[in-house]
Order: sequence, then C-alpha cells, then structure tokens
Amino acid sequence: MSRWRPPPESSTAIITREGFERLRDELNHLWREKRPEVVRALSAAAAEGDRSENAEYQYRKKQLGEIDRRVRYLSKRLEALKVAEQLPADRQAVFFGAWFEIEREDNGESVRYRIVGPDETDAALGYISVDSPLARAALKKRLDDEFEVMLPAGPARFVIVDVSYEAPVAR
Repeated sequence: MSRWRPPPESSTAIITREGFERLRDELNHLWREKRPEVVRALSAAAAEGDRSENAEYQYRKKQLGEIDRRVRYLSKRLEALKVAEQLPADRQAVFFGAWFEIEREDNGESVRYRIVGPDETDAALGYISVDSPLARAALKKRLDDEFEVMLPAGPARFVIVDVSYEAPVAR
C-alpha cells in the first residue's frame, strides 16, 4: 500500500470583513504578545542548565514551534484571502455573508446559519463554510424555496424561511 494521498480540496479564499479582522488580530497577538512572552520563558528555562532533562525548556520550545507555525500560516493565508465587502444586488437570495433560516420539512425544526469563508466557521455561532454541502445547496435560494442536501445522517429537505444580511438581534 502506498503512502500517496490525493491533495486536499483547496478551500475558497474568501472571507467576511469581521473574519479577516479576527484573523489579523490573532496574528498580531501571537507575533507581538504571545511569541515574545514564550521566548523570554524559553531563555529563562535554557539558563537553568541541562536542556536535555529540562521539561520547561522542552515545553517552551514546542510552544514556540506551534506559535511560529500558526504565524506562518496566518501570514500566508491573510495575503491570499479576498474580503467580500459589498452586499449582493439581490438581497432576497442567499449568497456569501447571508444569514438565513431554514426549516426541516420532516420535523419542522428551524435553524439559523450564516455563510462565511472556511477560515471563520464556528458551529456555536451558526457560521458555516461556503464550501459545506448545506451552504452550497442553499446558495441562490430565495424565501420559501425548497432544497435537498445530503447530510452525514442522510438526505434532508429544507425550506428557506428567512434571508437577511444583518446580524440577528440577540433574543
């Protein structure tokens, strides 16, 4: 059996303004605050003597590597991302950046999602990637449109109940 694996699908390089600023803030925090703090702790641990048996030194070295990896990734990714600044001309249809509410046809369960870039997905906030099957199926749909999507649990039918481009008011 060979070790070759097909390359992963490339993710869409689009992001909302809020998501871009969040990633940029993370990069600045890592580079200006977290990394210097870890470097200071690493040099203090290195000054304690034998590095091969120094757990603090080993831990800080690993932590610094993780920070550097994330900084490298964010630096490259932020350059490649395109910020979606403008709202679509047709605000009655589901496009990138839209908040939309769907109702499942079989049980009437209602859920609200926002279509965002793959770098800013967050299930707790209802942010789903534009690359996800649900988002792809919902794109260009309008109020009361029905669509079917293949979910991990099997096929499901939904109807669009609401489309908005402003964040929902907290209840």
